[in-house]
Amino acid sequence: MLISGKPVKGRVILAHGAGAGMRSEFMGVIADKLVLQGFEVVRFEFPYMQQITATGKRRPPDPMPKLLAYFAEIIAQFDEDVPLFLAGKSMGGRVASMLFEASSASGCFVFGYPFHPAGKPDKLRVDHLFEITKPLHIFQGTRDRMGSFSEVTQYNLPPSVSVHWLEDGDHDLKPRKISGFLHDDHLNYSVSFIKDWVR
Repeated sequence: MLISGKPVKGRVILAHGAGAGMRSEFMGVIADKLVLQGFEVVRFEFPYMQQITATGKRRPPDPMPKLLAYFAEIIAQFDEDVPLFLAGKSMGGRVASMLFEASSASGCFVFGYPFHPAGKPDKLRVDHLFEITKPLHIFQGTRDRMGSFSEVTQYNLPPSVSVHWLEDGDHDLKPRKISGFLHDDHLNYSVSFIKDWVR
């Protein structure tokens, strides 16, 4: 587990995506930016990723019930007197969103929600989103292969789920050079929104 920053504005428990752990560049940059805005950031690795880190051998993510149970254990380790927010990259964000409604967290932030597996737009992962009544904020690239602008805008998501579109961003929110946008600008926008929303 990696804990950085002080919980001046609250604590963010940040879960990694399916293919890269808590020390990936994306996770590090987002954590650093949140710390600069006054948040304590807790990063952790799901059991399958701990094995990848230890052995260097690739393996698929744990089944969803195991991911949910492990994330819930992490949440339970922390003081409930500190304002809590759940967050995650891709798969980690999906797990966070599934725990969110029943948790004590007052907000949830997802960086690149995997609305469907890449190349399988008919296999939607949205059912639980319609049961969420607390504020869920998704930062999504317009050309994300797991949920592009043209796809997601047809889902009629509930008012509690806000999708913040990042122009020309891919699943890592990264735009192409030709677009004129910068990856860092998209990440700064996302974290700045979180700071302002929490305030």
